[in-house]
Amino acid sequence: PHLAALVLARGGSKGIPLKNIKLLAGVPLIGWVLRAAIDAGVFHSIWVSTDHDEIEKVAKQFGAQVHRRSPEVSQDSSTSLEAIREFLNHHHEVDIVGNIQATSPCLHPSDLIKVADLIQKEGFDSVFSVVRRHQFRWSEVKKGENKMTEPQNLNPAKRYRRQDWPGELYENGSFYFAKRHLIEKGYLQGGKMAYYEMRAEHSVDIDIDIDWPIAEQRVLSFGYFGKEPLKEVKLLVCSIEGCLTNGRIYVTEDHKEMVSYDYRDIVGIDLLKKRGIQVRLISERDCSKTLSAMQLGCVAKISATNKLQVLKDWQEDMGLSWKEVAYLGNEESDVECLKQAGMSGVPADACAAAQKAAGYICKSSGGCGAVREFAEHIFLLLEKVNSARKQ
Repeated sequence: PHLAALVLARGGSKGIPLKNIKLLAGVPLIGWVLRAAIDAGVFHSIWVSTDHDEIEKVAKQFGAQVHRRSPEVSQDSSTSLEAIREFLNHHHEVDIVGNIQATSPCLHPSDLIKVADLIQKEGFDSVFSVVRRHQFRWSEVKKGENKMTEPQNLNPAKRYRRQDWPGELYENGSFYFAKRHLIEKGYLQGGKMAYYEMRAEHSVDIDIDIDWPIAEQRVLSFGYFGKEPLKEVKLLVCSIEGCLTNGRIYVTEDHKEMVSYDYRDIVGIDLLKKRGIQVRLISERDCSKTLSAMQLGCVAKISATNKLQVLKDWQEDMGLSWKEVAYLGNEESDVECLKQAGMSGVPADACAAAQKAAGYICKSSGGCGAVREFAEHIFLLLEKVNSARKQ
């Protein structure tokens, strides 16, 4: 049977405009779940249902196909079930839909693989995700009512210790898998049902976690970053024009060139060096005078006609794996380097091709703190590496 992953990503959002493609830890929100779905390798097709051009563009960048949903199922009042049924009406080849929520960025491929087995090999008609919570519930007393609250799942005289109580299962909204015949009858849950319990640290819902910085920290700690494990970065290669500088060249009356840079980026380079990470610079131009004036003390390659070859030479000379190399670029000439490096980033104003190839998109523009921001991102991921080693 044809198993399709379907992510519903409407353009409208009452809380955060275009939330589904807002950058979370340098990646569009929808990109986290699409990466997990693709790497799971269990889906015959992966789709994003949307009514918005920008969401369609991002979905395709991450390798998904796009179903343009109609205005009728794109309203604030439209339900997920309505959008899924419309999708099935246009895709008769699909037998099972894995509806994955874009707002669950800590989803891992291993979860999706196990759920696919439940519905394809064990014969369940629908499977949905839950998380275990240890929360005591009490009945609600509305204002003006003259009555007492009552315990719902505990005896106040014999309160459980957390370690002595198994807790309760709650839907966490990460995914709902269902067979076509159920959905056509108007159900996402029904028939022979099963739940799939996700780990609490992977159960992050952006609809609830309104504080975006907190959600970013959770994703950096527990998110899925790709098939290969992260390694400690030992080399950062940074393009000079458009990353370390803003790409502008000022020419004086006596034909001298001047560029500007942000002191925060210099601090970022110093911090990287103190952590034992080498920083090397690369440029297609002959900017030797600029580098001399900056006094950065970094190895640099100028007038580089083939940036990828320079990067490969440095990687081999240092005896590094690609997972130990980070690259910050901003132009089409940087694309192949961004694809090759284990960790890649671009400033906010990088060209579209570079943004598509990068794993992290900075909030800062080139020459305005992007290097420092990418350095901070590297440090956060190194914490994740060190944490994994301790475990």
